[in-house]
Amino acid sequence: MKKVYKIALCALCVIAMATSCVKDLDVENINPQQVSTLQTDSLFNKIYSAFALTGQIGPSDNGDLADIDEGFSDYFRMLFYANELTSDEASWIWISDPGISDLQHNTYGSDNSIIIGLYYRIYFTITLCNYYLDQVAADGTEETAARRAEVRFIRAFCYYNVMDLFANASFTETVSSEPGQRYTRAEYFNYVESELLAIESDLKDPGENDYGRIDVVADWLLLSRLYLNAEVYTGTAQWQNAKTYAENVLKNGYYELCPSGATSSTGEKFSAYQMLFLADNNSSAARKEIIYPVMLDGVKTTSYGATNFLLKATYSSDMSATVPSGTNDSWGKCLRVKGSLIDIFADEDLDNIDNVAAMTSLCGDDRALFYSSGFSRYILDETDSKQGYSCVKFRNVTSTGAATSSNDYVDTDLPLMRMAEAYLTYAEADTRLHNGEPTKDAADMINVLRERANAETQQIYYLEDILNEWAKEFWFEGRRRMDLVRFGLYGGSNSYTWEWKGGVADGTAFGSFRNIFALPVNELENNPNLIQNTGY
Repeated sequence: MKKVYKIALCALCVIAMATSCVKDLDVENINPQQVSTLQTDSLFNKIYSAFALTGQIGPSDNGDLADIDEGFSDYFRMLFYANELTSDEASWIWISDPGISDLQHNTYGSDNSIIIGLYYRIYFTITLCNYYLDQVAADGTEETAARRAEVRFIRAFCYYNVMDLFANASFTETVSSEPGQRYTRAEYFNYVESELLAIESDLKDPGENDYGRIDVVADWLLLSRLYLNAEVYTGTAQWQNAKTYAENVLKNGYYELCPSGATSSTGEKFSAYQMLFLADNNSSAARKEIIYPVMLDGVKTTSYGATNFLLKATYSSDMSATVPSGTNDSWGKCLRVKGSLIDIFADEDLDNIDNVAAMTSLCGDDRALFYSSGFSRYILDETDSKQGYSCVKFRNVTSTGAATSSNDYVDTDLPLMRMAEAYLTYAEADTRLHNGEPTKDAADMINVLRERANAETQQIYYLEDILNEWAKEFWFEGRRRMDLVRFGLYGGSNSYTWEWKGGVADGTAFGSFRNIFALPVNELENNPNLIQNTGY
């Protein structure tokens, strides 16, 4: 008898320990009549699916992580909670859900269930990568070299998240029962940098890989992000490197900003910016802007994470009457936009608007994809569903009007990394290289994005303007906390507040130690090499 060994199932043991006491994945069969074989293609796919799926069967059965609600346990969903609910952009109405209140009020500690889940999800994915690299040796072929490089990229992406979120945590490149060694933030930085530089020559050229797989442009974009935040991570700025690698992305020769919108068979008009977040973004002109897509399919990728989460959480059925979500709207707008984000777009009264054209026209920006009919602008009561505008940025409808595969789960791919980031990275790095003084090169980069969004251009952009552009271009895409930290406006700052910052409706300061999260309590108990982050 031959039994196919499902590596992902065996990797479930990771949760009990993450990196502290990783069990041996080379498990022997109890029945000596059975032979286990590794399916390397399945493992490779499992690694890529880590950002979209949460288990082996469906959205709520046989999940990867034990003792964690599977619906909450998606990589991107928890990353979104950590970076958006803690910032000036997003608010979750079910404040009593485990871990939510602490995140929205910036009072999180080492027992926050969502941060614990995120920690173990990241290390679960790292373990899968380590196992693949242990088992799949270089064989001299370009395809194997490319696959190994892609897995190393995903591992580096995961360790980048560890560095950004936790700063000082566990590190290992092997699957072992030995506890991982403690890495400092600076050590993580050096590791991620060295890995990304080392795999550059093995990754496929721009646009030469299958859609959904990583090529060298993703590598350059992550390097530019790493260098943009280098001063936060190491104490030493690397603005020139950030600018250089952003320029590499800009000159890649294949990827480009989505240049135009479309009109569907229903008569609805979509802007070029909207095209990025529709159900056919894998086949429309938006495809060439998305450097690293997390692929979703309404039948094959059923989870409560990624864009499934973003769509289900932001719509109610009454909204779909004028801005169809393309889903069953079953979550009833539990995820809302904070008024502080709306303020970045416009000072005007924007209440009672139920269509995209009117909202974007009043804001003078195609990126202002908000719905305000029946809702107030600011969230003074976190449990009141009528407070806070809603997001209509992500939709499970096609630009042509063609049907999607399902309205229970979505076809809309998640743009995890996209070209627009390089424009803003270049602009910010160039401005900082000139001691914060506006430059023509920075203005040119920002104006390309603003022109695409039909927003009025400017000749001068100060750093504060650039931070606002980060919000306008990437709101609800899971990165806001990182940008606020880099600009010194997150923990320890009294100069900028938002609704419920620090647990107060009008906002108040909280300690700078919360710029990073606490290590889970049981991780410290299982790994004697680790030390809790200061302040927790």
